[in-house]
Amino acid sequence: MGPVGANEFLFLLQGLKWTALLAVIGFIGGGIFGMLIALIRSSRNAAARTASAAYIALFQGTPLLMQLFVVYYGVALIGIDVSAWLAVAIAFTLHASAFLGEIWRGSIEAVPKGQAEAANALGLHYVSRMKDVILPQALKISMPATIGFLVQLIKGTSLAAIVGFIELARAGQIISNQTYRPLLVFGIVGVIYFIICWPLSHFGTGLEKRMAKAAR
Repeated sequence: MGPVGANEFLFLLQGLKWTALLAVIGFIGGGIFGMLIALIRSSRNAAARTASAAYIALFQGTPLLMQLFVVYYGVALIGIDVSAWLAVAIAFTLHASAFLGEIWRGSIEAVPKGQAEAANALGLHYVSRMKDVILPQALKISMPATIGFLVQLIKGTSLAAIVGFIELARAGQIISNQTYRPLLVFGIVGVIYFIICWPLSHFGTGLEKRMAKAAR
């Protein structure tokens, strides 16, 4: 068995960098498209609502692992050469947009209808009504669920290794194969994930409790 020293730990930190970057890109990109999907799902256009519902059902009803495979290998079948980094970023953005879109759609519909009626009475057009009245309240309602999804997204980045992307979990696997110390290496990897995810989960739980207490 080989030692797990400074070089191995630095390699894990390199993997952590890509894990964090991938989670940020997926969350921000998914948030942008997710907001669009949430607005479409809440619109009065039946065809648009049906199409957005089908999009959400597709990505929520299929494994993230399969989505990574389809983007990376499926796009290559039509003659487009996609790097592992770009394929993973696209897959995570699409995956996150479906989940965030549904979370935010539920939050928009959870805003009391009296708020929209009051905005209509004031003569506010759709953009002002959503931007100034509905969305600020909806995003506040959605914060606990949004943070919870971010935690799941961070842990889900470990699946990116399936297309050759070296993030934290894949870096741990490489070191484990070199040192023959899987328990130690993946113990360190697990601690790193815990240090990142537990504070976020704790913050989301605390926020949910404060919101529930304020609503009483």
